Amino acid sequence: MTTAPTTTTAPAGDAVVPLATGSGSPWRVLVVVGAIGGVLSGLFAIGGAILMVPLLVWRGGMDQRRAAATSLVAIIPTAVVSSAAYLVHADVDIAAAGLISAGAIGGAVVGSRLLRRLPMTWLRWTFIAFLLLTAAHLLIAVPEPGHRVGFSLAVAIGYLGLGVLTGVASGLFGIGGAIISVPLLGSVFALSDAVAKGTALLVSIPTSLAGTISNRHGSNAVDVRAGLILGVTAAVTSVPAVYVAVSLPNKVSSVTFAVLLIAIAIQLSIKAVRASGVESPRTH
Repeated sequence: MTTAPTTTTAPAGDAVVPLATGSGSPWRVLVVVGAIGGVLSGLFAIGGAILMVPLLVWRGGMDQRRAAATSLVAIIPTAVVSSAAYLVHADVDIAAAGLISAGAIGGAVVGSRLLRRLPMTWLRWTFIAFLLLTAAHLLIAVPEPGHRVGFSLAVAIGYLGLGVLTGVASGLFGIGGAIISVPLLGSVFALSDAVAKGTALLVSIPTSLAGTISNRHGSNAVDVRAGLILGVTAAVTSVPAVYVAVSLPNKVSSVTFAVLLIAIAIQLSIKAVRASGVESPRTH
């Protein structure tokens, strides 16, 4: 006697990833997506969500809103493991992380509310624009180690502002926020590449927690079980990648990351155009 696969429930319009013991395919998809995200998390300190979100939309059967909310859950265990590896190498600025986190927690709550309220088309194209802007910044202004900015009131305010910015992006796009903070910590605050990555990963822990709690209270878009599968898998695969990242030249890391973001943006643009063609007749 066979048991029918079980699925999570969601509001109308939200596709669901079936977590079925009767079919190995959904579990394999989540494990593969998590493994890819973990490697990227260790190499580029991005929490892996920048790729996990489009993969969940493309192969996981989720829409943009559900994928973003679920990826925040996955970031938590990934960031814990990855940041611990950076802490071992003393590649974390604890003071900067504390100030950025203070702003990021509030920003994540705002971003998660925007995620629930913005139309799906806006979410798709805003995410694509965000990827391209980040790639352009990495290609035009590759961070180079310089004289570190001394701590002052202006620097503290700058860290808080950076936290709000990354928090909003985290809640809205389902990312840890490091995709913004890593290049800015290098180019504006002159942190070394390794310290910027370690600090950003540490900040992504409270940021993702705040966004996830806000999403859980405000909607049913979060698939916690899928997020935990993604997160645990990503956490395991992120550790060896960290050891590669600490020896990777800054320019190679930035350019490789930028090319990856452009490729993802192209793929998402194609999908968004196709989705617009399908949805537009329904509006008439």
